[in-house]
Amino acid sequence: MNTTQLECFLAVANNLNFSRAAEQLRLTQPAVSHQITSLEDELGVRLFWRSSKSVRLTQAGYMFVQYASEIMRLSGVSKSRLKEIGREEEKRLGIGCRNTLELRSIGGVLRAMRAEDPSFLPSLRMIPSDALENLLTEGSIQVMSAFGDNTPKKASYREVARCGLACICAGDHPLAGEEAVSLDMLRRAERVAVCRPTNLPQAVTDLQALLISGRDSSQIVFCDSVEILCTMADTGFACALLPDLPHARLPGLRYIPVPEAGTLSYGAAYLSTENSPPLRRFLTLLEGMMDGAGGGGEGRGV
Repeated sequence: MNTTQLECFLAVANNLNFSRAAEQLRLTQPAVSHQITSLEDELGVRLFWRSSKSVRLTQAGYMFVQYASEIMRLSGVSKSRLKEIGREEEKRLGIGCRNTLELRSIGGVLRAMRAEDPSFLPSLRMIPSDALENLLTEGSIQVMSAFGDNTPKKASYREVARCGLACICAGDHPLAGEEAVSLDMLRRAERVAVCRPTNLPQAVTDLQALLISGRDSSQIVFCDSVEILCTMADTGFACALLPDLPHARLPGLRYIPVPEAGTLSYGAAYLSTENSPPLRRFLTLLEGMMDGAGGGGEGRGV
């Protein structure tokens, strides 16, 4: 059963005339007759009594009018609603991040986009990097945070900031009073927290490996996520090495620069085929807000 059959049936039922129904539908009379016949065959009943002089509904035809009308009404409602959803989705933007720090770094951009267009609504996803890449490829998200050395292969990359690396620790940690920290100082720290490679850029993963090389396992805190790593540092159990993302510092933690670790390229990855207005505006605002923010964009931390 299809809507063409139902449209033909309702037109004939309203006009009780195949010729007028055909004119109304802008079809030929044989085409309308074929649709009615195929519908009757599918339903297994006759819907019309036909003669050379008249057309009238059968009892089954009378009953089917209400069903056909309801089906067509629902079809119209569903089409209208889907068009509305399509228009709403044009203003939505799927954004992927791997951890809370990356989410914090785009908070100012989201606030600015909401102020510019109250109807804008982001769809935020925070999951591991590999899963984000899949979502980006299939179009479930349109943009994801990324570092220059771990941009998805099929994606375009826009750098929005250069960020240094920082030693993060609690205020009462032995390194908390330092103005800068060397990698050697981190290697000699009592306990260091490290994160799984999939949660951090390759450059940081390599430095983490250097920090724990030769260290007793009791002095290493292995963390499943950046959130756990930050909690272990915040509660004084360990210090850690992390990218100092613009506008992403967590209250209560000390952020001490590690100059010899260099800087990282931080930005956004997106498919080159994606060019929606929300994405363009997001990238423009992100670049503007992070330009010149430097290490965290909030000073040395508390």
